[in-house]
Amino acid sequence: MPVVMDWDPALLAAGLADGGLALMLLLLELQLGRAPRLRPRANAATNPVPGVALLRVLIPAYNEADNIADCVAAVLASEDPGVPWQLLVVNDGSTDATAELARQALPLQAGSGPLCRVLEAGPRPSGERWCGKNWPASCGAAEPWPAGDPSQQWLLLLDADVRLQPQALRRALEEASAAASDLLTLAPRLQCSCLAEWLVQPIVATLLGLGFPLEASNDPNDATAFAAGPFMLFRRSAYEAIGGHRAVAAEVVEDLALARRIKAAGLRLRYLLGVDLVDLQMYRSLAALWEGWTKNWFLGLDRDLFKAAGSAAVVLLLFAGPWLLTLLGAWRWLQQPAALPWLAAAGLLGVLLLLALRLWSRWRFGTPLRFWWLSWLGALLIAAIVPASIWKTSTGRGWTWRGRSLAAQP
Repeated sequence: MPVVMDWDPALLAAGLADGGLALMLLLLELQLGRAPRLRPRANAATNPVPGVALLRVLIPAYNEADNIADCVAAVLASEDPGVPWQLLVVNDGSTDATAELARQALPLQAGSGPLCRVLEAGPRPSGERWCGKNWPASCGAAEPWPAGDPSQQWLLLLDADVRLQPQALRRALEEASAAASDLLTLAPRLQCSCLAEWLVQPIVATLLGLGFPLEASNDPNDATAFAAGPFMLFRRSAYEAIGGHRAVAAEVVEDLALARRIKAAGLRLRYLLGVDLVDLQMYRSLAALWEGWTKNWFLGLDRDLFKAAGSAAVVLLLFAGPWLLTLLGAWRWLQQPAALPWLAAAGLLGVLLLLALRLWSRWRFGTPLRFWWLSWLGALLIAAIVPASIWKTSTGRGWTWRGRSLAAQP
């Protein structure tokens, strides 16, 4: 006789979770596993890069004492990019030792090597709303440029929590030149140190990879546009044509706004994987992670309540559901040992798919498996971040970054 099972919402949820995770794994391989990366270095470092006359590396910094020295050291350890270049750290009124540590990390000026200095951004203009790094970035970009063709001068915006590999500058310039890019942005490898990062960042990386496909962002006929703020390489003429950071002064998620302006202007956006050349560690504590993601989450979903609620529901179902349903199925089976453990089996399959996701990430990007079994806790944390982000963004209360209010001032 055929096996007949009663309607079971828990079993349906397990089936949805299993199907969703399997689909996610397939889409990740199709969209990210085969996504474009920087091509290998084309020429010896002594040869000039065609179409590039100058590179300015700009690091906006506010209270980055924990990061700035290592960030600067990594940039200075770069292989010769093949063009004259500058390194400019713009201190945005830091209240810690950021500026002094930056100065100590910069070499004394000599006859060779990049022109390096620390610039003080100064106070924001009265009566204007400037969020985040937009003000120091704008100040650094506005510093006088050497005479020359702006279409052959390039501006690289780096976050202070980025660590570049030695070939990064050269290969990025060669890629941007060869592809006639106006904005080249690289998705970095996310590094985790504290437990909070291990809980949240692998899930977030998965969602970003699926939510902002590289292929769509690179298609000039597709409206999808995304840029990874930690590494954005602009052709100076394109940067100025879209108004630079001044045009997005009030934007909290300015990288997304700049990418959209590039595409809207008919300019060329290139979004590539840079995981072998760019490392990023965003947060060093749960408090910093909470402040950062509650700042960005709702904005990244265009202030859409449906998308925000949907993102929380999907994360809970896929990353916490299998664990809960496995336990529930095991408990039911213990209560009725004669019954077939369908729910426990379906939940366990979901847990194995979660492990498969992290194994795939390790295979493709070298992400360690550390704490993969705590994905349920990461899902709960993200589910708490979403309503907090909606509240902060909508009311302005507690909406801060590094203690600075992001709310519009009356």
